[in-house]
Amino acid sequence: MASTSVTIRMDENLKRQAESLFDQMGLNMTTAITIFAKAAVRQGKIPFEVAADPFWSEANQTRIRETMKNYDLNKLIYKTMDELEAMANE
Repeated sequence: MASTSVTIRMDENLKRQAESLFDQMGLNMTTAITIFAKAAVRQGKIPFEVAADPFWSEANQTRIRETMKNYDLNKLIYKTMDELEAMANE
């Protein structure tokens, strides 16, 4: 089977971390990315769940802005664990 080159761009720090991890597994970057591509083709999807980080959700960002505003006003807000869990489920 003929091979071809693929060029990708990623954060330099991420690349170093990935190379270190793959090295610990006995893999190089090319082999690791090839494993990923083969799994994606075989499964017909990205072979793991891709989800947004809930930290960046609009609801959470609104809570953070409100909390910072209250902090700036020296206004402390106390919540029970039940209230916090209810907020997390909104």
